[in-house]
Amino acid sequence: MSAPDQVRAPDSATPGGHEEPWRRLDPRMILVRPAVDIIRSLPLLIGTLIFGGQNSVWQWLGLGVVGLAVLISIGHCLTARYRITGEQFELRTGIVHRRHRAVPRDRIRTVDVTAALKHRLFGLSLVKIGTGQHSKDGSGELVLDAVSKAEAQRLARVLLRRAEAESRAETEEVLAEAEPRWVRYAPASLSGITTIGAGIGVLYHAAHDLHIEPSDFGPLRALIAHFEAAPWGLALAEAVLPLLLLAALVSVPGYLVSYGNFRLTRDEDTLHVRRGLLTTRAVSIEQNRLRGVHYRDGVALRLLGGARATAIASGLATRLGGAILMPPAPAAHVHEVLAKVLREEQDPTALPLRPHPRRALRRRLLRAFTGPLLAAAALYLIALTGWIPSWTWQLALVLLPFSLAAGWDCYRNLGNRLDGGYLLGRKGSLRRETVALKQDGIIGWQLDRTFFQRRAGLTTLIATIAAGHGAYSIPDLAESDALTLADEAIPGLLSPFLEWD
Repeated sequence: MSAPDQVRAPDSATPGGHEEPWRRLDPRMILVRPAVDIIRSLPLLIGTLIFGGQNSVWQWLGLGVVGLAVLISIGHCLTARYRITGEQFELRTGIVHRRHRAVPRDRIRTVDVTAALKHRLFGLSLVKIGTGQHSKDGSGELVLDAVSKAEAQRLARVLLRRAEAESRAETEEVLAEAEPRWVRYAPASLSGITTIGAGIGVLYHAAHDLHIEPSDFGPLRALIAHFEAAPWGLALAEAVLPLLLLAALVSVPGYLVSYGNFRLTRDEDTLHVRRGLLTTRAVSIEQNRLRGVHYRDGVALRLLGGARATAIASGLATRLGGAILMPPAPAAHVHEVLAKVLREEQDPTALPLRPHPRRALRRRLLRAFTGPLLAAAALYLIALTGWIPSWTWQLALVLLPFSLAAGWDCYRNLGNRLDGGYLLGRKGSLRRETVALKQDGIIGWQLDRTFFQRRAGLTTLIATIAAGHGAYSIPDLAESDALTLADEAIPGLLSPFLEWD
């Protein structure tokens, strides 16, 4: 049994003899959960009616499965109970298999409040209470699905700031709010390309299952014939440019749904992030849990002058965007907000960094040069078999100058620095990212060297930290520079393992 699941005595009381009564989930969930189960079961019901034929057994079986799911949902709503005592948060769930979970309040790291459309229609919110344990089965968090909005706010306030903090004056500082002009950064997220690709894949598989040939359609057949007759350069441009334009248009609704109503505030020593148009997501981050920030400005965002940022905090789930501090927005504004979040005069990620050795440039240019050549050779050999058009190998050669430019840009972006109690590291080109880690949050180091790095006298320095992704790397440092940087960041940590000349 893991620590968060330890069973406590159900009669534990708060100091001073006060004991909060057991609370139930909001009664309106008795309507919401069964309705959702029925909607999810519609494909099953329709399938039993269509394919069951005159056999009523299958139809009754389908109805029985749906009815059982509805009864389980109603039973969960009626039996789930929770309460807050002076030392812990307790949750009871289950009908046949009763489960009693208790989490010490000093181990609670985050309270994540979300409101999907089904919840918002009834004024409800889903609450996830995180303990900082990252487990695939979700045992590191307790879920209340769902409570009223007022109750969700009370839980977040009490669990993160302790009961005595409730009486303090509310002083909310607004750090950032969504602006309409930020929508222009939506195409840089590339979500539109993903959506179009998924749509094309679904249509292709559906046509394949129905034994439909795309070339049987007149307009599509004419389009394929046009591309086959046109020069490959013109055909590529005519195919890619409309797709990029369509992807840009598709990405705008996705941006609004994810980041609409974005608001970043600070209440005393707790950051609050709220965002979402259809599904409202609210995350609270204690300031003393913040171990750094992650500034991202990929090539598409850089071309538009934008950037985005996430928090590196202990106990904060990075999945599903739980660590977002700033959505894609103007880069200068992102730097201003990060400076406020860190309570610094200047955002550390905006500082100039120390460049890496020229040997790192040679490695990147070599990879950028050999990659397209190997791809061209492979495509040429495949083209000899007749499986692909004979001109496809030339596409790889066209990418050669772009690959070399990306290699140079990747080296130009490499950098590191120690400044103001932060370890700074930058890497990447297409997906450039800058990390600012608080030095007192680093708990260990790892030095990685591949075969080719050893030949070049380079190494990758990895900082281990009990937050975020757990490890952040600075690639292709000179070996002596990596050891010096690690020793200066955390004096004495590596000294027992080093022999200085």
